[in-house]
Amino acid sequence: MDVEQIAAGRARWQERYNAARKTERDYTTLSGDEVEPVYGPTDADSRMDRIGWPGEYPFTRGIHPTGYRGKAWTIRQFAGFGSAQQTNERYKMILAEGGGGLSVAFDMPTLMGRDSDDPRSLGEVGHCGVAIDSAADMEVLFDGIDLGATTTSMTISGPAVPLFCMYVVAAERAGVDPKTLNGTLQTDIFKEYIAQKEWVYPPEPHLTLIGDLMEYVATEVPAYKPLSVSGYHIREAGATAAQELAFTLADGFGYVELGLSRGLDIEQFAPGLSFFFDAHIDFFEEIAKLRAARRIWARWLRDVYGAKTDKAQWLRFHTQTAGVSLTAQQPENNIVRTAVEAMAAVLAGTNSLHTNALDEVLALPSRKAAQIALRTQQVIAEETGVLSVADPLGGSWYVEALTDRLEAEAEKIFARIKDLGGDGTITAGLLRGIEDGWFITEIADSAFAYQVALEKGDKRVVGVNTLTGDVGEPLDILRVSHEVELAQRALVAERRAGRDQAVVDAALGRMVDDAANGRNTVPAMLDAARAEATLGEICNAFKPMWGEYREVARF
Repeated sequence: MDVEQIAAGRARWQERYNAARKTERDYTTLSGDEVEPVYGPTDADSRMDRIGWPGEYPFTRGIHPTGYRGKAWTIRQFAGFGSAQQTNERYKMILAEGGGGLSVAFDMPTLMGRDSDDPRSLGEVGHCGVAIDSAADMEVLFDGIDLGATTTSMTISGPAVPLFCMYVVAAERAGVDPKTLNGTLQTDIFKEYIAQKEWVYPPEPHLTLIGDLMEYVATEVPAYKPLSVSGYHIREAGATAAQELAFTLADGFGYVELGLSRGLDIEQFAPGLSFFFDAHIDFFEEIAKLRAARRIWARWLRDVYGAKTDKAQWLRFHTQTAGVSLTAQQPENNIVRTAVEAMAAVLAGTNSLHTNALDEVLALPSRKAAQIALRTQQVIAEETGVLSVADPLGGSWYVEALTDRLEAEAEKIFARIKDLGGDGTITAGLLRGIEDGWFITEIADSAFAYQVALEKGDKRVVGVNTLTGDVGEPLDILRVSHEVELAQRALVAERRAGRDQAVVDAALGRMVDDAANGRNTVPAMLDAARAEATLGEICNAFKPMWGEYREVARF
């Protein structure tokens, strides 16, 4: 790109920047020097063809011309424990302390589509998240919180569609028009088979439900994002940065292919796809990974799938700091790790962010630890000057080299996935890779290589294999009482006794009949939720037709 082209690009960006909404605040350094909204080359630079300007294709430098001057990232703290009432109190604390959105953590029975009184739920109710059995629990979870004005993310995949229906019913009962709801549902079933292992049915039935949700949301809840494609769990399982990048975007391409197969307009449904990435401890690699993700997604959406508008090519993503980087040894060090990882996510232009608490390696966050995690983001936003400049590391020789390298590695993996399928689609490759255990093996090999490096001392973790020793006092961690499970089981029984069973059975029957005959299952599922059908009942209703998934064994 020559000098004239760079000048023209800068002028084009300036025009778009001037037209966009900007936050009025002090954009000077701590010393009082004025800071420009973006920095770029003044002479010819061949990298500009790949880097571009903020708000312009290929969006390496961000999807908005204003960067964070237009809107800072959303502080979206992930929380959930015990009963719906206990979690509701934590949500109100987060919002009162300046959190910008909510993110729901569900307990293991809920994640697996089981009721709290299922024998397999024994000992797990409320322990890794909140227990939700029916729409009534969802009402309690958001009691006193305006769902029409608060964006809510729900991290759940296998039973995502029934949980979404319960959320809609809770909004209806609170007097909120579902058409105004805004938030994100994870729904990403591919990553469950690849990494997290929380599924209900085999892949194809899950894709049927996801397609139904995409269709329903497009017309009935238009601001809501029905899919958050998650690389976080892939990375936490032991994947490298390149594997996280490639496997996650490949999953996203699979959902694009699903939407197209349903006859949906890519310009309308693609903006409803969002992403969820891990911000790990290797500072510059994480920044490069996220910048590469935006560029790859835009190029594939435009060149492979035919998206024409900027909005359909945008990759919007949430980031969470790395849980696997936290250590039980010297846990106060986790505050530093989380701050470094959060800063990487921000410098890469994340759209929303969750910061882990220092005690999450031991238990669910205590109130104090949750407040420190929240304040970590607020200090970064208010005190470091990061809101002033879009993509401040753009043009760094190191960062751009890392970005290019990760993009090239991801493209090699995409080619391998397509080869696995044999028909030229990403979806076929994903399904074959899941069936053959290819993804599991790739991640296991990477996790093993890192563990070997850790044990040999080639990779160092402070407090674990270097600079060991006791630091500070033992932490006072959050403990969920067994009384929560007893109370929740009793509540489920009470609600079952108080509902109209004939209405429940009729709604569940219509839901299964719709699935068997190729009709959208969401309307009937909503009726089941309105009738107080439980999560386990809704999920179990499909099992005679669809069966349950059993993972292939790999050694």
